[in-house]
Amino acid sequence: VQLQASGGGLVQPGGSLRLSCTASGRYAIAWFHQAPGKEREFVAGITWSGGNKYHAQAVRGRFAISRDSAGDRVYLQMNSLKPEDTAVYYCAARRREYNTVTFSTNDYEYWGPGTLVTVSS
Repeated sequence: VQLQASGGGLVQPGGSLRLSCTASGRYAIAWFHQAPGKEREFVAGITWSGGNKYHAQAVRGRFAISRDSAGDRVYLQMNSLKPEDTAVYYCAARRREYNTVTFSTNDYEYWGPGTLVTVSS
């Protein structure tokens, strides 16, 4: 599967961005981010059915993951952005156990190329 992520860019602190990831088929989808010099970290994930969603504690209440009714597009709405949210954001897909979200990069078989989010004044 080819994952296509879009929506990154430069935004001021307190601003909003919406990332989009396209993936056809039955997959759980997660967003991870990686800041310079740091490891890739789980941000949010959603099952194929859309019935279960998970958000990392650092983004809870500010970010929201969702999925369209066809299941092919997953969004990450990011509000109240902070400079520490600056990172490359990756969309990842998990085909086996597609109604389970995990927090480990090892559990996702497919990865998109990443989109840069920069939060700066």
